[in-house]
Amino acid sequence: MKKLHAAWIAGCLLLLLITTSWGLLYVYASQNKVPGHTVVGGTAIGGLAIDQALDHLEKAWDGFEQREIHITAGAAAADEKTWTLGELGFQVERSEVRSAILKLREGTLLEKAKYRYYFPRSYELKLQWNSKLFEKKIREQWNWLEFSEPANAGREINAADEVIYKPHIDAYRLDVETLFLQIQAWAVTGGHPRPENELFEGNSATISLEVPPKDQTTFQLPLKIIQPAMTLERLQAQGIERKIMSYTTDFTASSSGRAFNVTSTARTLQDWELAPDEIFDYRKVIHTAEEHYGFREAPVILNGELVPGIGGGICQVSSTLYNAVLLAGLEIVERRNHSLPVSYVPLGRDATFADGYLNFRFRNTTGKHLLIRTETKNGKLTVKLFGTMPNQIEYRIESETVRIIEPPVNEVPSAEVPPGGRVTLQEGKPGYEVETVRIKLQDGKEVYRERISKDTYRAQPAIVGIPSLPGGREERITGEDVSQSSSLSQSEKPLIEDGIRLSQS
Repeated sequence: MKKLHAAWIAGCLLLLLITTSWGLLYVYASQNKVPGHTVVGGTAIGGLAIDQALDHLEKAWDGFEQREIHITAGAAAADEKTWTLGELGFQVERSEVRSAILKLREGTLLEKAKYRYYFPRSYELKLQWNSKLFEKKIREQWNWLEFSEPANAGREINAADEVIYKPHIDAYRLDVETLFLQIQAWAVTGGHPRPENELFEGNSATISLEVPPKDQTTFQLPLKIIQPAMTLERLQAQGIERKIMSYTTDFTASSSGRAFNVTSTARTLQDWELAPDEIFDYRKVIHTAEEHYGFREAPVILNGELVPGIGGGICQVSSTLYNAVLLAGLEIVERRNHSLPVSYVPLGRDATFADGYLNFRFRNTTGKHLLIRTETKNGKLTVKLFGTMPNQIEYRIESETVRIIEPPVNEVPSAEVPPGGRVTLQEGKPGYEVETVRIKLQDGKEVYRERISKDTYRAQPAIVGIPSLPGGREERITGEDVSQSSSLSQSEKPLIEDGIRLSQS
């Protein structure tokens, strides 16, 4: 009897234990609260009712995505735009945490109890981003910037010979990638410094809402600047600062054909530019002028005599330029004087041209770029040089006639001259030997002089009519330098100066 009673008591105790345990299990598993001390991405939700916890998290997540980002475009566009993080494609990954919390209500009593028991007390919160959506928003606002094109800086010379520079224009291209990385880093860290070398790979990163964001939410739109080939700085560095020299000659007495040739050649020379140490070649100017404008009939020099030709007058441009170059102290590479004196420049200061034989060349020794400008107005030709030249430096040119060559006399039989008579049909002109020096002055004092040239100008013979002579003799030459004149006429090939060819007529 005692054994039976003991068994009954034991059974009751066991039943009570099972019932109590089941009741406790039921109460534990059926809780509608998040386990205590649970934190999700820095937000504490432990002890809150499940729906309350979810609502609390949703508000925190919405608040994060509603953080405003202000972007300014600066001087390039002079406008700005404000978006929320969510509008720019940054969103909190909610589904995983939400599902984990809702699962506290799911399953059998044992499954719920087990799930609750092992429920993590800390959940990481992830921020996802959509870089394509981000780029779309930025480009919708500022893509028009990318339609701009760069423009080179300009240089103008006004009527007062002042050099005026026009700034270049930059073009812009959006640097969306850099902007995205800046805002991405701000969104993940709240604007606080991130660990060194930390990279946000993939399309998400862990964030914490516990760290409050810094107040600074304004970002400058990064732009890639596209500069033109010629910027203002590069153009100014060429050194064309001011007018350094000019020289003027007169062609008012020229025929219309010669005036046209002078004007056309000067127009071709306009804005001719030389780089440092570059050699100027007058032949290129003449060929270009002929191609673009052509040349007209005007007297040229053929072996020391004026004859009808094409291009007469082109050497007035080279001679005017030559004088400007001399006065600017530049190095003369190649230059020859005319065989006859010319009226528009002093003796020893002319520069002739004969295509294929004689040329005018000089080197730009200023160390900077050199610009040649020309002006033809009221029968005057002016050549101006623009570049760099020390203000305290100037040059003076002196030419000295060291010998006068008496003109020979050509006697020409003429039936109109009576026996024993003589008639001067053409006056002779003397020739000259001329030495030219260039003197360098610094602050008005001579510091250096050099001989530039020693030139010879041929004498032009006097032509005298005499009675016809027996035996068919037609001419005889008398006077100084007779043998020299004969030698020149026999040895020289036809050489056309101050023009490009003889007239066809």
